[in-house]
Amino acid sequence: MKKILFLIAFFNLQFSIFNPLNAQNIQLHYDFGRNIYTGAEASRSKVTITLEQFKADSWGSWYYFVDVDLSSHFTESAYTEISREFKLGKTTPFAAHIEYDGGLSRNGSFQQAGLIGGAWNGHNADFSKTYSVQLLYKQFFKSYNNTRSYASAQLTGVWGLNFLNRKLTFSGFIDFWRGEKSNGHGCLVILSEPQLWYNFTPHFSVGTEWEFSNNFVYNSDPTSSATFFWNPTIALKWNM
Repeated sequence: MKKILFLIAFFNLQFSIFNPLNAQNIQLHYDFGRNIYTGAEASRSKVTITLEQFKADSWGSWYYFVDVDLSSHFTESAYTEISREFKLGKTTPFAAHIEYDGGLSRNGSFQQAGLIGGAWNGHNADFSKTYSVQLLYKQFFKSYNNTRSYASAQLTGVWGLNFLNRKLTFSGFIDFWRGEKSNGHGCLVILSEPQLWYNFTPHFSVGTEWEFSNNFVYNSDPTSSATFFWNPTIALKWNM
């Protein structure tokens, strides 16, 4: 789903709708972006497999996901984000957050980044409603010839909502961070990926993800100056 120079994909504090302390799922997405933007996103992968896990413990929580983009001939790329949060007290909603983002593609690598900062997390009694707000210092590292190391900052909001007797799940995130264009000028990057799932069973869900972004997707059409893109998917999910 993410064919770009800077790939910062979603940190989604996605609790399982049935076990909020240890949740793991695998998702299969068919992406329509290449059909919508035939020039600008001509190289965008149509199929992505996502594996993600959230695990809480006495210290805080772990979260990771791996996105694997597939074509009809190759595994095009694999991108991961791994984060750790440490609770700052037994009852406080605040936590310290550290994170690594990076991955490899068939033609090279994604630009790596490290993040550190604070998070404000909350939920209701049965975890049917969850939220997280994170303010993070972000350091990009020189990862290949056309990149350079530079400092940035990121603001992230994450949400999860289960309703209709847990038959529907609405979850997602929104990120804001300072990126850099190819000419070295700074820009505001916005990325949001809301998801809507219908849960047929405690394990099996069918749904969709809508990726909204600005200054995020690499535009491969030399005749277009577009920076905003909408990339919807249709998806299956298996909760383990």
